[in-house]
Amino acid sequence: MFEAIFFSLWFFAPAGLANLSAFASGKIRFFKKYSYPVDCFKKFRGKRILGNHKTFRGFFFALLAGMISCYVETLFYSRFSGIRQIVPLDYSTLNPFILGGLLGFGALFGDAVKSFFKRQKGLQPGRSWFPFDQTDYIIGGIVFSLFSFKLSIFSYLLIVIVWFFLHPLTTFIGFLLKLRHKPL
Repeated sequence: MFEAIFFSLWFFAPAGLANLSAFASGKIRFFKKYSYPVDCFKKFRGKRILGNHKTFRGFFFALLAGMISCYVETLFYSRFSGIRQIVPLDYSTLNPFILGGLLGFGALFGDAVKSFFKRQKGLQPGRSWFPFDQTDYIIGGIVFSLFSFKLSIFSYLLIVIVWFFLHPLTTFIGFLLKLRHKPL
């Protein structure tokens, strides 16, 4: 079971880091000027489609983080036999920029879809919407990763479970580091 959990963390790390990078890029003062919203201020049924928190800057950094982290994983995979023994997917045959880009984009796409429904329900950005805030990026990342590689149903279920429980922990750490206003 250790190997399966490790692989869940390993495979989906580019999506998790992409999700974090989009958020963190908004905290860096220099990058705030590149915060143009993806919905271009358009409205649907009188409400913003996504809102100000879904930006081109966030998508750019998410893609970059996904690709770089997946590339680093392929370097570790090729250099450390212990990782090759635990990770059942042959990373030497994958293009890390495609898989990482798909995972990163998928994570942000899933988050954007959830944001659309939050805006339509009248929920404010940043307000918790359980369980959708914990699953949006996971589902998006998984769906987009299917364009590159397909895992077993068990692997996908384990990814959802592991990353679902990891999300509140990382959110709480962000609160402790004063990056977030609310603990969950």
